[in-house]
Amino acid sequence: MNLEDIRTETDKIDDEIAELFIRRLKLVESVAQVKKETNASVLKPAREREIINRLTNEHDGMTADFLKLLFTTIFDISRSHQIVLTNRSSKTAESITQALAETPQLFPKEARVACQGTEGANSTFACEKLFSRPTILYFNSFDSVFNAVDKGLCRYGILPVENSLHGSVTNIYDLMKMNQFYIVRSVKLKINHALLAKPGVKLADVKAVYSHEQALAQCSLFLKDRNYEVQVHENTALAAQFVAESPRDDIAAIASINCAELYGLDILNDDIQNNANNYTRFICISKKLEIYPGARRISLVMTIPHRPGSLYHLMTKFSTLGINLTKLESRPIPDRDFEFMFYFDLDISVYDDAVSKLFSLLENGTDHFVFLGCYAEL
Repeated sequence: MNLEDIRTETDKIDDEIAELFIRRLKLVESVAQVKKETNASVLKPAREREIINRLTNEHDGMTADFLKLLFTTIFDISRSHQIVLTNRSSKTAESITQALAETPQLFPKEARVACQGTEGANSTFACEKLFSRPTILYFNSFDSVFNAVDKGLCRYGILPVENSLHGSVTNIYDLMKMNQFYIVRSVKLKINHALLAKPGVKLADVKAVYSHEQALAQCSLFLKDRNYEVQVHENTALAAQFVAESPRDDIAAIASINCAELYGLDILNDDIQNNANNYTRFICISKKLEIYPGARRISLVMTIPHRPGSLYHLMTKFSTLGINLTKLESRPIPDRDFEFMFYFDLDISVYDDAVSKLFSLLENGTDHFVFLGCYAEL
């Protein structure tokens, strides 16, 4: 057979496979109807395992592996189809519907907002991009920001969640997951770092540099060839304030140039970050789920079974529904060997029918997931 003959034969087989698959889907719909009437479970792992063993029993090697992969995928599609057809309820979808009905049409211009650090921190500038007239309360730690929102002292909190050079601030996701807060908006802020010191201090006088660990990492090339003592501080603005109030004249802070005017410091060197394309993404959190017009970014945290193919089968759900992933990141689960949680950002309008279908699939087909919010990014 030449290549054209092979392709012709392959096309015939593909047509037969498609016809058989459609016939199988029709039967799946009948199964779904019975399960809906009897409230039976969609997932039948023993039944699926029995079928795969029967089909692969007379084969070995790659043929058996490929057969298993094929029918595992078919079963996953069948399960997803059954969940949608049986209208399995989704508490997340219901809470989204309620939030859409209760959230005002306009994002507030003024609010009491919690930020980590002090005046001049990047979270301040992020807050001012989101709100026209914010009342800002400053706190020393991310935990305190969450606590201020949780206790009702502030309606919102501003937190850094991701940097273009150094990735996610993972402990923010952990705090979101543990405390059940929601993201209501996000903003990307260009970060420019400068080396600041007291008036009269020269670059050659500096022996120690203070800043937040992320800022120090983002300026590692500048620091690399200089024999500075590096000290981690809670926040870049707090580091600038510390330098301004310190009796020492041989220390400097890495912070934004705005902090120079705020704290009476001189700029010894500007734009010292490793990469000019340095952005930090900040999120605005709320204790209550709020979904404003224009929201088309959904954030989730999920854990999945620790077995081969688990992530692949989860990804097929997004693909089947035509949902675009803009972020997928994993991190180990503390105290659980070789098990991971996954962070997902999805690009989809909250009004898309696929959203309710997705949450129905996730709530009825995954170990555990946390919905972090649906929001717009500036």
